[in-house]
Amino acid sequence: LKLKDDYEVVGVVEPDPAWRKKRENEKAYNGLKWMTEAELFAVPGLKLVSVETDVPDLTDAALRCVKAGFHIHLDKPGDVSFKKFSALLDEAGKRNLAVQLAYMFRGNPAFQFCIKAVKDGMLGRVYAFHAEMSRSMAPDYLKWMCQFEGGSTFIFGSHLVDLAVAMLGEPQKITPYLTRTDPAFANSDTGLVVMEYPRCVATIRTSGMDYDAEKRRHLCVSGDKGTIEIRPLEHPTTLRLSLKEDCPPYKKGTQTVEFPSMIDRYTNQLLELAGVIRGEIPNPYPLEYERLVQKCVLLTSGVALDA
Repeated sequence: LKLKDDYEVVGVVEPDPAWRKKRENEKAYNGLKWMTEAELFAVPGLKLVSVETDVPDLTDAALRCVKAGFHIHLDKPGDVSFKKFSALLDEAGKRNLAVQLAYMFRGNPAFQFCIKAVKDGMLGRVYAFHAEMSRSMAPDYLKWMCQFEGGSTFIFGSHLVDLAVAMLGEPQKITPYLTRTDPAFANSDTGLVVMEYPRCVATIRTSGMDYDAEKRRHLCVSGDKGTIEIRPLEHPTTLRLSLKEDCPPYKKGTQTVEFPSMIDRYTNQLLELAGVIRGEIPNPYPLEYERLVQKCVLLTSGVALDA
């Protein structure tokens, strides 16, 4: 709604009457038309559908949209079935449609700087990536999260897996250490993941039990020529860069690099997607990248890949 030069929002679909009753009076939906899925698909000129259902329903809803001929912006973390998620990507590929996963750090300039710094060699040979993204969650949310194998690693750690893959590529080995601290939960509420590369180790920690954890969320990437640290992960939009030697325009030593404030987490992603749909830019996260990230997300969550 904020991006009026690029998007026109035609309406919202919510087939579950209980969810619609619970949410339809929220400010975000003011003035929007409520419609059925068939009515949405029949809107003339429709190009993109944003899919944000409950996690178990994401892939089925997205596949219906793709089969109807629409690009999709898809809430993460995809599907617990690698086979189903791959089928979605295959269908999109046959139709030359974009599938953009809503990993919130992709549109953040601090993280984009970090990814580029790694790829351009600013930090030298990267030997360590460590990150944490935890929360203190209400009991109802914890119970919902722990319905998924991997629990906090699947829901929150997936953001960090996406960053690791963007910087370092596919790991040669993934080992999850998943802990269920409360026997009432079906699956893990706390996790540590080790992603091994030929000359680097990435570690990712998550928990749903960590009080005031947002302030301690962080990313640290270290190479033999420098280190980047982002703490906390989103606010403010700054990072700390430490360099062993000058790398113009940055100087030897430790400095703070600041970036423009963001409207919200997803604005830059949606602007990027508009450019992809119009054919102005290639998709920086092509379908095979999304397939690799999903594979790694599932393995870090202790989920066996189905055929």
